[in-house]
Amino acid sequence: MKRSYWVVALASSFCLLTACQGKTAMGELEKFRAQAKLEEQNKGLVRSFIAALDKNDFRRLKELVSDDYSFEAPALVEPLGYEQSTPLAKAHYSSFPDWEHRLENIVAEGDLVMVKLNQNGTHKAEYDGIPATDKKVTMPGVYFFVISSGKVKKFWAIEDFLGFMQQLGMELKPIDAKK
Repeated sequence: MKRSYWVVALASSFCLLTACQGKTAMGELEKFRAQAKLEEQNKGLVRSFIAALDKNDFRRLKELVSDDYSFEAPALVEPLGYEQSTPLAKAHYSSFPDWEHRLENIVAEGDLVMVKLNQNGTHKAEYDGIPATDKKVTMPGVYFFVISSGKVKKFWAIEDFLGFMQQLGMELKPIDAKK
């Protein structure tokens, strides 16, 4: 009788222990699923942002960015808000009306989304003082986005701007030595 009591007690303890572990594992699985869903939503938001940019749909872009949105790039002295960065994008697309981003890879981790891409377009109008060349140009880049509350909060663009300018006919020369 004592032996069967211990077997029942041991079996009950085992069942209770494995049930608790199952609840913990299920909780972890649900957290993982929620994180994966959020990351997919963030990647979708970035895809929508880039698609709106390529369509010159600045009304849609405004809907996709937060009120405290900032744009940063190596050539900028300080970050730009939406109102300051929009004229730059419009000027670029007026010089390269067929400009498009081709996403090669997009990765999300939490609220950070990284995109590796190539951009292509034809130089149809003056750009930064360079008369139209009708050349097709390519510019690879890496973009980083920070997403907050379902909106783009920060956008960093790192692009091969030097290679882009060389394709437009610019030359890189050393500065003459000062006497």
